[in-house]
Amino acid sequence: MVECVATIGRGLRRFTTLIAIISMMALTIPVAADPFPTSIDLPNGISPEGIAIGGNDFYTGSLVTGEIYKGSIRTGEGDFINDAADFATPRMAVGMDHDSRANALWVAGGLFGQGYVYDASSGDTISVLQLTTAEATFVNDVVVTRGFAYFTDSFQPVFYRVPLDSRGLPAGSPEAVALTGDFEFIGDGAFNSNGIDATPNGRDLIIVNSTTGALYKVHPRTGHATLIDLGGDSVPSGDGILLDGRTLYVVQNFFNQIAVVHLSHGLTQGEVAAPITSPDFMIPTTIAEFGPLLYAVNARFDVAPPGVPSPDVEFSIVGVPK
Repeated sequence: MVECVATIGRGLRRFTTLIAIISMMALTIPVAADPFPTSIDLPNGISPEGIAIGGNDFYTGSLVTGEIYKGSIRTGEGDFINDAADFATPRMAVGMDHDSRANALWVAGGLFGQGYVYDASSGDTISVLQLTTAEATFVNDVVVTRGFAYFTDSFQPVFYRVPLDSRGLPAGSPEAVALTGDFEFIGDGAFNSNGIDATPNGRDLIIVNSTTGALYKVHPRTGHATLIDLGGDSVPSGDGILLDGRTLYVVQNFFNQIAVVHLSHGLTQGEVAAPITSPDFMIPTTIAEFGPLLYAVNARFDVAPPGVPSPDVEFSIVGVPK
């Protein structure tokens, strides 16, 4: 009995010592900070519009210079990865998409009718795509699928399709595909096609018309557009979009909100739910997702008109829960 009590006593002492060690370790291990900041400051005067996320990095660019800014989504720290002085001709950076196959960043070129492909690590130019020579053009957004990249043009009733090789890089000349079917084109300088996204298999595109607030399911080869029935609702000032399963997020820039649209299985009907808002929204334009958050770029068009240098204006990226 004495031996048993002694054994128990030694066990209790060891257990007490173990608890003490664990307690000391807990005091010395720092508590991890939130790895995903919900507000990221960008350089003054950058005039951003697009955003893409690849891995733990985010990318945005300048409407004024076309330069690309890369930062950490975990820390918010970043820097420009290229210099406008190295561009052979002037550029703009509007909507963008990251493709992991070649770690390439695809960027819409706005008023220059171009699309750009950059090395997402070095910022080097991989390709300059002359999508159109039309005088009235604004290449606004881009989405990359397995076989093609697709660009919208806000001033033309077309989209541009670029074939890709197995690495996800340009493998042929761009083709203009006319938007037909239900698509309603508004002239006189109105912004039409803006944000674009694709289903995971690349069989369907979704495009928003900024002026009418209409959403369309578009065949990527023929350009035939089917109006998505929103039951009388619309998403005016629709800018960048993001398709997450059958939930479509639509940034409504001047409304300072992100519309949430629940789509039917065939993507031909949708129900507009309560929008996502934030007191930190300052005319957001495009979004990208990282885990449970959507990151929106504040373009601040009220104080920084697109393409106009605004060196003293502060810009930011805002993260909000889906």
